[in-house]
Order: sequence, then structure tokens, then C-alpha cells
Amino acid sequence: MVKHLIILAGGASSRMKQNTLETSLSKDTLKQANTRNKGLIEIGEQNVPFLHYLLYHVKKAGFASVYIVIGETDTLFQEVYGNKDQNNTFKGLRVSFVRQYIPNGRAKPYGTADAVFQALEQYPHLQTSTFVVCNCDNLYSLQAFKNLRETQAQNALMGYDRDNLQYPLERIARFALMKMDNHGFLLDIVEKPSPIETDHFYDAAGKLRVSMNIFKFDGQLFYPFLRDCLVHPERNEKELPTALLNMVGEHPKSVKVIPIAEHVIDLTSKDDILNVDAYLKTQFPHGLDW
Repeated sequence: MVKHLIILAGGASSRMKQNTLETSLSKDTLKQANTRNKGLIEIGEQNVPFLHYLLYHVKKAGFASVYIVIGETDTLFQEVYGNKDQNNTFKGLRVSFVRQYIPNGRAKPYGTADAVFQALEQYPHLQTSTFVVCNCDNLYSLQAFKNLRETQAQNALMGYDRDNLQYPLERIARFALMKMDNHGFLLDIVEKPSPIETDHFYDAAGKLRVSMNIFKFDGQLFYPFLRDCLVHPERNEKELPTALLNMVGEHPKSVKVIPIAEHVIDLTSKDDILNVDAYLKTQFPHGLDW
């Protein structure tokens, strides 16, 4: 079973830093939202970083080693999870850090495919290991982590039933849809499909499946596609779905879609903070029992 997990936390958190009409946030919370990575915003009954809740599920699922991709000048993650670059111990997890360096001529990191590539470059043993990748600003369930850790598939991703996502409808309509074959192997991911196109994306269970950016990869197979990933022409970033689909194109039936029907808590902007805080206080009324 998989024991390594890469958490993507090196982004600029630009949407979190945008202004909000929400007036109920405290001055301290606003300051954190404007100056910290989203995963480090303190929240919930114990007022701990959001990433604590994710790591709680990670530990309960049985992972041993966590690699947190952080900005090249970030210091706060190490203040929270361990001051060494490698092999810190946090709540029974072994935590190491990946610096996502920004190339000359760019103002921000090169995207999610680059983040995972830099992780595999800085920790070469991952190039011959299987590992899970996820965002730092989504709270994936214990079941989702278990499914990916325990699957026999060489590569996989969670396929979320769109009907169970509790985001605003206009946001859900913008989610990319996954197309699978009759055996559940990924064929394609299409961004912003039209209503007519959407009719062709229902799976064998009659569901539309979306990705919430939680994957399992075989490092040996995936590494060259990370290395050779091209920049998205519009967003000017190297994106994981691009590398993933390039791998599927050369290796059909290499990526299994694991169906799941549940909501995923998301901490993208200041407008999400109060709802996420209320959810965490309901689900973890006594905090985290590590």
C-alpha cells in the first residue's frame, strides 16, 4: 500500500488574498488570510491550521511520510510542522519539505505539475515509488485517502459525483468533467463542457464525475510526463491534468477513476472561512484526537 503523500502548498493563494464583502471575520483572521498560505489559516474549535485537519485524516488512513511543497522563501510551514528540511516528526507522521523554486522571469510558481516534479527531483526515491498527491486547501475524507492508499491500480484519482458537491451551481458548472471507459479507466478530462457535451460524460452508474485534485501516481511511469509537461497556453502554468492526460494518451488504461459520492470542504477564498469554521466545529467538536 502507498505510504507517501505529497501536499501542494506552494501556490500564491491569490484568491484568498482578494477583498471580501464578509464583515464577520476577525482582524486576526483577515490578517492571516492576507499573509499566510491557506493551509496555515487557524480555524475550528482548537483554532489550529486548516492543514492539521487534512493531516489528521492522512495519519488515520495509514500514511507514513508527508512531503509538503512550499514556496521557495516560506518559513511559517517549518515553524508549525518542523524546522528541519527533512524527516520532522509531527503527530506520528514524518514530514519533509519541498521548495518550489520560481524560474527567472516568473513572478509566481510554475503550477501543480511543476510542484510534483520538483518533489520528485528533490526526493529521488519518489521516482520509483507510488505516492498520493492532493491540495492543501481541500479537506478530503478519511475514506478518500484510504481508497487511494489501498487501490491496486497503478495510477488512480477520485471521481466525485457532481450531484453530491455542495458548492454554488455556477461554480459546479465550471468544473471539468471526466470521461471513462466501461471499466472505469480515464479517457479524458474536459474543462467547461457545454450542456450538449455534458450528455456524453455520464458514467456507467449514470453519474457525472469531477476531479477534486487528489491522485495516486506511479513515480516511475509518471516522472517523464511531469518533466516534459508543457505550459498551459492560457494560464501559463504546468498543470497536473496536462501531464496526466499525456500519460493516458501514451499508456491507455493506466489511470483508474475511483467513484465517490461526498462533498469536499474547500478553503479557497475569505468567503469560505466562516462556513469551513462552522463545519469543522460540528465535525470535530472536541478538536482532533491524534
